Amino acid sequence: MMRLVDMHCHLDLMTNGVEIARAAQEAGIGFFCTTVTPADAAAAQARFSECPNVRVGTGLHPWWIADGTCGAQDAREAAAGAAHTAYLGEVGLDAGKRGAASIEAQARAFEHIMEAASAHPLPGRIASIHAIRSASRVLDILERTGAARTVACIFHWFSGSTDELWRAVHLGCLFSINEHMLATKRGREYARILPADRLLLETDAPPELHAPYSLEGIERSLTAALTRLAETRGVDPAALGADIAARSARLLGLA
Repeated sequence: MMRLVDMHCHLDLMTNGVEIARAAQEAGIGFFCTTVTPADAAAAQARFSECPNVRVGTGLHPWWIADGTCGAQDAREAAAGAAHTAYLGEVGLDAGKRGAASIEAQARAFEHIMEAASAHPLPGRIASIHAIRSASRVLDILERTGAARTVACIFHWFSGSTDELWRAVHLGCLFSINEHMLATKRGREYARILPADRLLLETDAPPELHAPYSLEGIERSLTAALTRLAETRGVDPAALGADIAARSARLLGLA
C-alpha cells in the first residue's frame, strides 16, 4: 500500500531519479512522473520500466513550446502517444508572461492531444494539466473534445478564478495541491472549499532540473502540504492522508 503519492513531479529530470524511485518503493511512496516532451516520455518509460511505484506520463509542456524547443512534429508525436497511453502529463496551456506569445500554438497542440485521447478511450486514463491564466480555455478544450467525459483531468497547482474552479469541479476534474499553492491566501481558500474527493498531493519537484534531488525532500514536501491542507480544512491529517493516498493509488493503478 502507498502511504504517500506524488501526483505531479518530474522524476525523470532528477539525475538520480531511479535511485529515488527504488528507495521510495521501500518507503511506500508512489509517483506520477510527468514529462515535458514526447522524447523525454519515451526515455523515462524505459528508464523507470523496473520501478513498479512509478507511472510515466506522455507530456508536451507549454513552456517547451513557448521557447521553441518543441514544434509541430513534437505536437504530432504527443497526440499520437496520447491515443495509446493511459497517462498524460504535463500538458496544457500557459498564457502568463512566459507563454503568452505562443498561446495559439499551445492551444492547437493541447486540443490535438485531448482529441486523440477522447477518440481512443482507455480505462483509467488520467491527465495532469498545466493552466496558467488559461483555465477557461483549457476547460473549453476539455468540453469540446469530449476529454472531460473520458479522462480523469487533474489540474496541477490550480491558480484560476473561483468561477473557473467551480466550473472545473462541475466537469469532474481533480486538483493536485502542493506547498506553493498553500502558501497563498487564494490557494488555501481553494484547498478549503474543494470537495474532499477531488484532492490529491504533489511536489512539482525538482527545484533544479537535471540535478540530483532526494527522497527526503520529496517526502518532506508532501508531508508539509498534507499537514497544511488538513489544518486548512480542519480535519485529521492521518485520515486525510490515507484517503488521498488511496485515491491517488487507484488513479495510477498502484492499489
